[in-house]
Amino acid sequence: MLRILLIVLLSFALSVMAEPDQPDDLMPLPELDEPPPLPPELELELELDPDLEPQITIIKQGEDTVEEYRLNGELYMIKVIPRVGLPYYLVKNRGYGADIHRGDPGSNISVPMWKILEF
Repeated sequence: MLRILLIVLLSFALSVMAEPDQPDDLMPLPELDEPPPLPPELELELELDPDLEPQITIIKQGEDTVEEYRLNGELYMIKVIPRVGLPYYLVKNRGYGADIHRGDPGSNISVPMWKILEF
C-alpha cells in the first residue's frame, strides 16, 4: 500500500514540475477576418510573373501520358504516367557531381524517380 501511495505522489509531483510557468497577465490574440496587409516591398516580389510559371505540355503516347515541364522554354522535367503502375519522373540535373547519369555520353538526365511518400 505504501508503494502505491508513493508512486501516486511521485507521478503527481512530476506532472506538476513538467508544466511551464506562465505569467498571470496573458490575453488571447484578437481574431482577424483577413490577414494584415504585406509591406509594399514584399507585395512587389509576390506579383505573379508569367515567365516563372512552368509550361506543361501533355502528350498521349498510346495508353501512356507524358507531361513535359518547361521553364523559359527549357525542358527541365518529364512526368511519365503509364497505364499500369505508378508515375515516374525524369529530371534534368542542374549540378555537376556523382548524381549525373553516365548511361549516355553527355546526358544530364537523372535516372527515373518514383514518388515514395507524400505529405
